[in-house]
Amino acid sequence: MSAGAGFSLPLFAGVLCAAAAAWGITGYDRVSRRAGAVLAGGDGPLACGPPRRELLLGAVRVRAVRWREWACLGAGLVIAVLGGSLLPLPAGAATVPLVRRWLRVRARERARSERAAAVVALCGAVVGELRAGAQPGQALMAALRRTAAGPGGPGAAETGVLAAAAFGGDVPGALRQAAREPGAEGLAGMAACWRVSVDGGAGLAAGLDRLEGALRAERDRQESLRAQLAGARSTVLVLALLPLVGLLIGTGLGADPLRILLHTPMGWGCLVAGGVLEGLGLLWCRRIVGAVER
Repeated sequence: MSAGAGFSLPLFAGVLCAAAAAWGITGYDRVSRRAGAVLAGGDGPLACGPPRRELLLGAVRVRAVRWREWACLGAGLVIAVLGGSLLPLPAGAATVPLVRRWLRVRARERARSERAAAVVALCGAVVGELRAGAQPGQALMAALRRTAAGPGGPGAAETGVLAAAAFGGDVPGALRQAAREPGAEGLAGMAACWRVSVDGGAGLAAGLDRLEGALRAERDRQESLRAQLAGARSTVLVLALLPLVGLLIGTGLGADPLRILLHTPMGWGCLVAGGVLEGLGLLWCRRIVGAVER
């Protein structure tokens, strides 16, 4: 009975660590999405104004990111306790900045995609306001107020665009300034349409309508490419977690792989070689996927 308990405890702990790592890497974004769905509602008692909503969503995202960063150190602590060695602790601590950097890259990519979608929505909203009879400045102000409620939009330059549209300033210049933000490059096309309509008397609504179609087609193409690469990303994640599966299989067969890896020179060599090969494999896969995206 004691032998069965000694066998099942490391196996159960290993399964728990692997499941927690996989869930922390792939699925914890659902917490922030669920919070956004709850806090953005207008019918329930939890609905709140935009400032408070953005503050609460920001707190949820920060906690999610911190949980994922320090989960590596927690997994190293668990493995250190199970293996009776201090080696997993510095290894887990070394992965914290790597995971933090990876999460920041993902957050920038997500913000870029959201901002690009907001630019497309802004073009469509301005076209709708213009065709409803609004003047260009009024149409831009109304469209900005309607589309800037989300996390995307022109970003830090939104105030400059609103001020230029409200007080007759240099709207094309403000739009070009806002287009410098990642994902908002389509605002440069809006600035060109605005300049042409002012200087040459061309129809602003027609130009923005064509611009919206081009930006939407480009965004759909990127979304299609991202969906096609989702299978490759999932395969990379599964292959990266295979060493944990090998440890679980070894534990199930009674080989005690943690003792061999953490307490013998041959095990240390295997750990170093496996870590180097794992890192090189992940970098190689990331380079391939990045080349395809570019």
